[in-house]
Amino acid sequence: MQKPFFSIVVVALNPGERLKETLDSIGNQTFQDYEVILKDGGSTDGSLEKLQQQGYFDNKKQIVIQQKKDKSIYDGMNQAVSFVKGRYVQFLNCGDYFYSDTVLEEVAEFIESERRKRVQASLSNQEFSIEAVEQPPVIFYGNQYNRQQDTTVYSAPEINDFTCYRNVPCHQVCFYDYRLFEKRAYDLKYKVRADYEHFLYSIYEESAAGISMPVMVVSYEGGGFSETKENRKRSAMEHKEITSKYLGKGKVFKYRCIMWLTLAPLRTMIAESPALSGGYNAIKNTIYRWLKK
Repeated sequence: MQKPFFSIVVVALNPGERLKETLDSIGNQTFQDYEVILKDGGSTDGSLEKLQQQGYFDNKKQIVIQQKKDKSIYDGMNQAVSFVKGRYVQFLNCGDYFYSDTVLEEVAEFIESERRKRVQASLSNQEFSIEAVEQPPVIFYGNQYNRQQDTTVYSAPEINDFTCYRNVPCHQVCFYDYRLFEKRAYDLKYKVRADYEHFLYSIYEESAAGISMPVMVVSYEGGGFSETKENRKRSAMEHKEITSKYLGKGKVFKYRCIMWLTLAPLRTMIAESPALSGGYNAIKNTIYRWLKK
């Protein structure tokens, strides 16, 4: 049986009307070679039952519903991942939705174009076979629109050590090779940054390649789980532990110094300001484009 091109994971817990908005953005896609794993963690608001009673899921064979209590959002994601059958896995949180109806079409075309380039490269180099084209696994990632700040947030054009220290793409804009979740999913030790840890694990331990796409992937709701005051403190602690694990204390110290010398705390305040974030992100994107040349 042929694998779906995409497996889209939607984790929900008392999502209200946001669940339908998120699912609608998937159902409206022009590219339909996907499956949806809808993982409900034990909602009590009746949101899922309401959609079922309205017949929303009738004739939607692409949606697989799994209802089971979980300990956290990452535990819910892990439970969902065990059901995925697609070639590329993407996590779309309730409240977030695809930026346009052509997102999956654009991403699929980009991925296939990159694959053709790798096949051609392998054929011109006798040291590699066509089978080797699929190695290493790839994380394709794009950009996001942040609705809370009313601004576009551009991902770094390439993945290097400094990118991994300061600014990896958010999981909503990433399309992960399914193999990256075969050995292990998210480490539940990390309550706020499990997705960040898994990204670095993929890059440094699984030798995954990170490839930037010129695609606006998601309209991000903003104000998420990791952005509360309490979780920001935990996030900083987890960031320190994770970066030390994968980058080493020497690089962490060097990059921390660079961040302070370049006024990182001030830049963060500007980036999170609805009034200033648009200009800041436009400047950042110009720098990214210049660096990529």
